[in-house]
Amino acid sequence: MGPLVGVTILEFAGLGPTPFAALLLSDMGANVITIHRVSETKPLGENSELNEMTCGALARGRRSIAVDLKSPDGIETVLSLLASADGLIEGFRPGVMERLGLGPDACWKRNPRLVYGRMTGWGQLGKLARTAGHDVNYIAIAGVLDHVGPAGAPMVPLNLIGDFGGGGLLLAFGMAAGLFEATRSGTGQVVDAAMVDGSSLLMTMMYELWGRQQWDARRESNMNDGGAHFYNIYETLDGKHVTIAAMEPAFYAILVDLIGLGNEQLPDQWDKSTWAGMKTRFAAVFRTKTRADWSTLLDGTDACYAPVLSMDEAVSHPRNVERSSFVEVDGILQPAPAPRFSRTPATVSRGRASPGEHTEEVLLEFGIDQGTIDGLMSSGAVAGMASVLAETRS
Repeated sequence: MGPLVGVTILEFAGLGPTPFAALLLSDMGANVITIHRVSETKPLGENSELNEMTCGALARGRRSIAVDLKSPDGIETVLSLLASADGLIEGFRPGVMERLGLGPDACWKRNPRLVYGRMTGWGQLGKLARTAGHDVNYIAIAGVLDHVGPAGAPMVPLNLIGDFGGGGLLLAFGMAAGLFEATRSGTGQVVDAAMVDGSSLLMTMMYELWGRQQWDARRESNMNDGGAHFYNIYETLDGKHVTIAAMEPAFYAILVDLIGLGNEQLPDQWDKSTWAGMKTRFAAVFRTKTRADWSTLLDGTDACYAPVLSMDEAVSHPRNVERSSFVEVDGILQPAPAPRFSRTPATVSRGRASPGEHTEEVLLEFGIDQGTIDGLMSSGAVAGMASVLAETRS
């Protein structure tokens, strides 16, 4: 199932954007194998942060092997797997993979067609390249954060922009493009995905408006940053919220008619000098009904309306149920694979894996004989579930 069936990718376990990229590739049918460090082979639950980021929903669809990356035999094992893989993704700081002996040049000696995906915040080069950071830092320097939030100050958004949109999604797209090119050239290359680059790329439309001097740098002063009354969020009578996005004049006319303002003399929709006053007016109108009442009135119309839902409400919303937008994996409801394919549908092939759960299975599959595997297990160069459970019991 999925358009990437037949593609094999090794993922070095990491946090946030790297496992998300691996999830996307796995959902599309790729055989993604996660390489955990032997030190990470603990039963689920002992390290909540690690499990959440690498062994929870973000780890769905992959198998896991555990390797001692400080062991020469462990490194040799990884290189032997890469010899027949199509891609690799890693999210370490620049230079880490080279010091391990797993940099691009070392890997290409074993497999010149390998597509080598790298995920960082700042990029592989430059003064900041080796310094620590997280989503909010990257979107700050990309020119995103200053334009998010109320007029008084920027707000901390969820880590969707830097980690997942500008990071993991960008890396997955880059890998798909690199894999496609390699089928034609027979030669691999590095895919250098940086969260700062991806975050600024998501701002392409806003940067164009800024370049044309059509963007007001003040927050809540533009059409889609909370400045416009017709593209905004409003509180309802019951303290919940609804969204309105009636940008087009035809849709705006439908909206004002349905909310009871159609017979009034309203200012021109695009007269910015009236937006603040109209926001106050709209706010007063939307406080007269509950969210459910507004949904009854506006759902199914071209008023460009939707209620603001929590996660527990979203999973049961009729639209999401109708389209099967969420799936249950390991007892947890989570977003279903996307986008949809008509002939090779994407799917979640398996649930999450414990670190090292499939070590022996994968090594055998890659042609490593049982005697060699037993030796690697004994030396600690690799670890599997049997050795992990034995150590836990002791």
